[in-house]
Amino acid sequence: METHFIPYRHSNIHYYKFGQGPKWVFCFHGYGEEGESFRIFEEPLGDMFTLIAIDFPFHGKTVWEDGLLFEPTDLITIINLIKPENQYMHLLGYSMGGRVALQLLQVIPEQINKLVLVAPDGLHKNKWQWLSTETRIGNRLFAYCMHQPVGLLGLIDMAAKLGVFKKNLLKFMHYYLDDAGQRSILYRRWTTMRKFRPDTAAVKKIILRQQTRIYLLFGKYDRVILSKHGFTFSRQTSGLVQVTEIEAGHQLLQKKYVALISEMIRG
Repeated sequence: METHFIPYRHSNIHYYKFGQGPKWVFCFHGYGEEGESFRIFEEPLGDMFTLIAIDFPFHGKTVWEDGLLFEPTDLITIINLIKPENQYMHLLGYSMGGRVALQLLQVIPEQINKLVLVAPDGLHKNKWQWLSTETRIGNRLFAYCMHQPVGLLGLIDMAAKLGVFKKNLLKFMHYYLDDAGQRSILYRRWTTMRKFRPDTAAVKKIILRQQTRIYLLFGKYDRVILSKHGFTFSRQTSGLVQVTEIEAGHQLLQKKYVALISEMIRG
């Protein structure tokens, strides 16, 4: 494993490098995680692939000093500073990182060979995310709720009692909303990554035109990212998007699933 920093504008972008193989995989982590999450793939894939895992703004060791906006063009520039010129890429995205990978496929499809998306966000339009990050009123309300969360937490608890969502999802939401520090970083992370919102219809057209293979892996008991969105997305892609559902929850970046994910990357 190697660890590096790249100066970018006023910021300092951190990334991990695993393996030294001739093929390149860019790995995108989930919310609240960091590039080191992909270290588990170094042993099974390091001879065939060079894996690059970038820490997103307000994650890991990256020091982001360029306001609350990180755009796809920023990430593409950073990627081009890391990889050799004209090097094609595989993309491996987990959770939020799946949304990032899909956005890159939409913008630079000619540079991408394959996507492996694990419990991926971005396969359907999240109206709440759009409202809270892309509209002025919604973002102000989002900021207010992060500073004054009592009303929001009360609504969440009431919704849980009415059966709108299950108890394990309630615990997940309280984990990020009960603590002032977690609420503050949640606001910054969501707002900063708001431009990564792939157009799934456009992405499907690109998949068919470019013949891009995509592997989707879901946990059957995942209450955060639902597998039904993957099955819906895979329709009308002539078998290019393959969906696998396993007996698991959301946390799929674990050693017991490494062999399965590694085979998707190699295949």
